[in-house]
Amino acid sequence: MKITRCLHTAILVSDLDKAEQFYSQVLGLVKSPERSLKYAGLWYQIAEYQLHLIVAPGYVSQVVNQEKWGRNPHLALAVDNVQQVKAHLESKGYPIQMSASGRAALFTQDPDGNIIELSQV
Repeated sequence: MKITRCLHTAILVSDLDKAEQFYSQVLGLVKSPERSLKYAGLWYQIAEYQLHLIVAPGYVSQVVNQEKWGRNPHLALAVDNVQQVKAHLESKGYPIQMSASGRAALFTQDPDGNIIELSQV
């Protein structure tokens, strides 16, 4: 077997409207216009990769390591300028934890507590 690339990640959210506001408006991801899911959720296209949000009423992500968010399950996305992202997220009231590695990267949480890494590449 030879795995050639990652196709998509699916994450659970409890409230699709709040999740859509975060992923679409705050992070600026673009919903796939030609793709729809056969269940409550959304599909985002990020270059050749997809992010699927799947509604699970009552879902709350469990952050096991509060000290270092990067040591929890998380989704990592590339950004051009991590300092601009930091200022943007802070202005919107989202929690921020800078990477302890010294890399130009930060972690934030969506409305359900899912951890998102935004890393400058």
